[in-house]
Amino acid sequence: MPTRSTSQQRTYGDELAVVTVTYSPGETLERFLDTLAKATTRSVRVILADNGSTDGAPEKAAERDGVRLVATGGNLGYGSGANVGVAELDDSVGWVVVCNPDLEWEPGALDTLLEAAERWPEAGSLGPLIKEPDGTVYPSARLLPSIGRGIGHALFGKVWPRNPWTRAYRQESGTPTERTAEWLSGSCLLLRRAAFDGVDGFDQRYFMYFEDVDLGDRLGRAGWQNVYVPSAAVMHIQGHATGKESARMLAVHHDSAYRYLADRYTSLAAKPMLGVIRLGLTLRLKLATRWDS
Repeated sequence: MPTRSTSQQRTYGDELAVVTVTYSPGETLERFLDTLAKATTRSVRVILADNGSTDGAPEKAAERDGVRLVATGGNLGYGSGANVGVAELDDSVGWVVVCNPDLEWEPGALDTLLEAAERWPEAGSLGPLIKEPDGTVYPSARLLPSIGRGIGHALFGKVWPRNPWTRAYRQESGTPTERTAEWLSGSCLLLRRAAFDGVDGFDQRYFMYFEDVDLGDRLGRAGWQNVYVPSAAVMHIQGHATGKESARMLAVHHDSAYRYLADRYTSLAAKPMLGVIRLGLTLRLKLATRWDS
């Protein structure tokens, strides 16, 4: 396993911050902040990295003590917006939660993640159990996509949801247990600041989707662990599986998926397989757009 470089390692304190990326989040932001107050007994500062909201919700939320609004300068996407928010923090902050603003925290959930971090000193990221509004557990701790799983999932994920490639990738079988994963959902991550800054944060080429897969992979390559902590729980209010993605977001999702694989399989021998994946993703996008229209 690669070892972490210490040549340019900075020293961080033990303070805690939450960075949430907002884009006209509506009333969910108030609920997010209300439940966050009960998720930890520690003092926590909150950065609203705003990508150009027009609903006034971030401005209203910033009137609360400990909440600061930071304009990112435009709709930068999730990962880039989070990077802007984290960059606003001084070196006294050693722990950063990066998350969506449409979450509800269970009482004590953030403290539970911090306690797990003490058990896992090599953890660069820790993720809670994520529930859908109907109580369904979202598979938020997964294997990294490979070319084989990528082809199977791309071709059959929509038409045959229980196919073996998708099930292996999503790691849905069995009772959730505390364990390492190859990547964790970026909708709620507790990040060790030294690890996050050490890999230069999220890759800004991903506007949305797969920025968390890419981060988990790069943390692992740098010698850090990604740890799933299902004893801590949040609910994703809008949900991963609720609502319909727009055609534009579906296209962004498929572009990000291809970028992730193309970055990692660069040999000439991989080109034909990447072509198959590109074809499969294009077909999958057309089918998904047709079904959702």
